[in-house]
Amino acid sequence: MKRDVKKSIVVVFVCILPLTFQAREKRDLLTQTYSEQVVSQVLIKDVSWVSYPAYHDRAGWERVPQSLRGQYIRDGEKYLGYDWPQVKATEYLEFMRTGDRQVMERPQNQRRQALQTLVFAELMEGKGRFIDDIVNGVFTFCEQTYWGASAHFYMYRPNGGAGTVSSNDPATDFPDIDNPIVDLVVGEIACDLAWIWYYFHDEFDKISPRIAKRLKDEIMRKVVNPYYERMDYWWITGWGRGSVNNWTPWCNFNVLNCIMLLEDDPAKMVKGVHKTMASVDLFFNAYPDDGACDEGPSYWGVAGGKAFDYLNFLSEVTGGKINLFDNTLVKDIGRYIYKVYISQGCYFTNFADAPAKISPRAGAIYRYGQKITDEPMQAFGAFLLRNQHYGQEPDFGAIGLTLEDLFGLEGWKKKQATEPLLADYYFPDMQIAIARDKAGTTDGFYLAAKGGSNGEGHNHNDVGSCIVFYNANPVLVDAGVGTYTKQTFSNERYQIWTMQSTWHNLPLINGVAQSPGGDFKASGAQYKATRTQVSFSSDIAGAYPESAQVEKWVRGYLLTRNKGIAITDNFRLKTVAGKTELHFLTPLDCTISKPGVVTLKGEGFELQMTYPVSAMTARIEQKEMDDARLRSLWGSALTMLVFDLKEAKAGNVRIDIRRQFR
Repeated sequence: MKRDVKKSIVVVFVCILPLTFQAREKRDLLTQTYSEQVVSQVLIKDVSWVSYPAYHDRAGWERVPQSLRGQYIRDGEKYLGYDWPQVKATEYLEFMRTGDRQVMERPQNQRRQALQTLVFAELMEGKGRFIDDIVNGVFTFCEQTYWGASAHFYMYRPNGGAGTVSSNDPATDFPDIDNPIVDLVVGEIACDLAWIWYYFHDEFDKISPRIAKRLKDEIMRKVVNPYYERMDYWWITGWGRGSVNNWTPWCNFNVLNCIMLLEDDPAKMVKGVHKTMASVDLFFNAYPDDGACDEGPSYWGVAGGKAFDYLNFLSEVTGGKINLFDNTLVKDIGRYIYKVYISQGCYFTNFADAPAKISPRAGAIYRYGQKITDEPMQAFGAFLLRNQHYGQEPDFGAIGLTLEDLFGLEGWKKKQATEPLLADYYFPDMQIAIARDKAGTTDGFYLAAKGGSNGEGHNHNDVGSCIVFYNANPVLVDAGVGTYTKQTFSNERYQIWTMQSTWHNLPLINGVAQSPGGDFKASGAQYKATRTQVSFSSDIAGAYPESAQVEKWVRGYLLTRNKGIAITDNFRLKTVAGKTELHFLTPLDCTISKPGVVTLKGEGFELQMTYPVSAMTARIEQKEMDDARLRSLWGSALTMLVFDLKEAKAGNVRIDIRRQFR
């Protein structure tokens, strides 16, 4: 049974205190064109917009290959007579007490997984065998006070108050039945339950008319009616400032599903739909013109990708009358995901809170490419679908999106599947440059480098850092992000080593690392690409606090195609007040083969980093991976190459990385 983590287990992407970005431009892509009156005219106010087979449409379900249907059914049989786990009161309290969020999320995710599996087994078979267990699952959720995450209890504060959950604040320690809040997880579960109501309310009524009524009442009471009545969920308006992030399209998508599947009052439906549009407009207003996701590629699936889900669904429920897929920004938001692709179907430029490897939403990428008529994006989606063996075993996740993939991907097997191996590209707003030796192949060097600021979404202090690959394999890396805890989104975030510039491919200046915040940023970014070379540089002195005593530090990168990569540092300090070092993180075996040469050995290749012995000395340190998520990617340790600059107030040094031929 394939469990699609990217769709069904939302804890990977759930924040304690959301990291937001400010409005840049009042685009108002939706509400500027589509008024509430227009919505009233074009909105399909019954469920005739649903394009998936009805429960009793056996011919429709038989469009799913018989072998795959059989696997869905066999997976469901494992949950017949399932003993539904409870989320205990003490498990909610654990986050406040110890910072452990997983103790309550684990049974929650187990229940959701079981319910999704039973639902698809019944839809595929259609004989009623799984209905009683679905009812038990539905009843379990109906009896639960709060469907969301304990990490999001801060939303109980007035105006969705900012800050972390605290033992000194009783408002943030326990579910409040009188104050329903809608976080990411509440929305995800409500959306699943709304689809369950749509498919099975008639079957439930055959058992008891109270079951479907109770289910609908709970969704309306916990989600839909509070959404109609309240503006203090921070993700609706960004605290009235437009300070939003991926929560905004994600939560609004789930709410929109609930409204369209459950609302009986046409006037309320129209107002609710238009309210989601006004909220999602803030997400587009805050997005950079270049379409880059400042939260990183792993968040694209629940940021730009979730905006796609929202726009696609909005188009469906209006019969295509509300459609933004011709908009340049919407197209560029989609294209970002293949422009930052590196290799092997899983490696992307993982700046910000992104792990080194991700499993991107292949179906969404393919369908997004269809909507914006982008052939490389469709080809990439087809490549990922093949790479992930889509259709060979059940693909579970959010019920509505799983249905969309099951019935919305027709034709993908006929599409030529290719990797989007761009020769070079530059995101000017985010100041991210990428380059490889040759378009269309992973052979040779790949370089990604950034300027930007330390105030980005899910920020790491990494202004000026880089990622280097050779023959599709990592050479210089961003370690990524460990398991999310209470600390990750608190004022102690930058005590976590993966967030610090010290553990990125950057200088430590006078013993001082970079500081967090939008004021700490690069300046003077320059990018140039030719047939033979790609260069990028920026002055990263502004990313360091005053205590670093740095006047200028221009970090430069040069990829010379089919030759190698040069990393340059042109600097001037106000004074020499401590050690200044260049740090580089690598998973490869390293040795200092002789003064001036570091040898890096990978599988089937060997590289040399050469450095000027007149300006620096080299040493090798090990960084133990102290987190299970990091160990699963890197093993027990990463290696940090440290180049100690000899005491100098100014200098211009260069390190070269080249293939070692024997």
